[in-house]
Amino acid sequence: MSGEHNQVETPSGKGAADENFPVGSFLLPKRLRPHVATYYAFARAIDDITDNPDALPQDKIARLNAMDDALLGRTANPGPEVAKATALRASMLETNVDLAHASDLISAFRQDSVKSRYNTWDELIDYCMRSASPVGRYLLELHGEDEAHFEYSDALCNALQVINHLQDCADDLKYLDRCYLPLDWCVEEGAKIEMLREPASPAALRAVQMRCLDGTEVLLRTADRLPGALRSRSLAMESGVIISIAWKLVGELRRKDPVAQRVELSKPQFMWCGLKGAIKGLF
Repeated sequence: MSGEHNQVETPSGKGAADENFPVGSFLLPKRLRPHVATYYAFARAIDDITDNPDALPQDKIARLNAMDDALLGRTANPGPEVAKATALRASMLETNVDLAHASDLISAFRQDSVKSRYNTWDELIDYCMRSASPVGRYLLELHGEDEAHFEYSDALCNALQVINHLQDCADDLKYLDRCYLPLDWCVEEGAKIEMLREPASPAALRAVQMRCLDGTEVLLRTADRLPGALRSRSLAMESGVIISIAWKLVGELRRKDPVAQRVELSKPQFMWCGLKGAIKGLF
């Protein structure tokens, strides 16, 4: 990527292969995969901006605003530095998908640029409603699904976000001074955020993680209703795969301490969850 493009983007080098969950897999209709890839490229770009440890908050917000302006058509002649936003705008207009499902992500990432602590679970979920739920809403709308099912996709996407926060809890604090664990739960359990810097989670910190996993399971029980509600069998299979992976990761996070080690699925576990989830979605 040229320096000119980097005037706005701050690429981390991460891609779809680095994600916990499949992104626009072969299960989705072939005609829609390029649109999903365009959406992912945009989301990856703005996520990299807000997670850049070397950029100041005001610089991150300026970059995010430039992407938002291009996305929403507020830039007269958008240049190559906002190409991913321009491409997504064209894609979403072509497919008649609400631009809010991309702009809401920018709202969340602006918040990430200046906010590093969350007082309650509800405050965290409010953030997830803008940082994660728009992805599911985008996919449902792209497939022509009923927005009445947003309730189920919101629950799934929010659960995935919390799982990701738990997986990355130590690194988020170490590199970004950011923590998503609800502070009121930390107080109630006698945990301190600085415990994330220790080699392993003390019992009090593990108790907070378990409460987050309890909340995640509540979300996943709602999300379990998503595949059966969808008209698109391909999207039902894709969502079934993701739900299966999410449940397995919750189990792994209950057994293993994410501060002491990276908690993720092995390739055989990932493949088994994928097969089980796809079958569930199909039938």
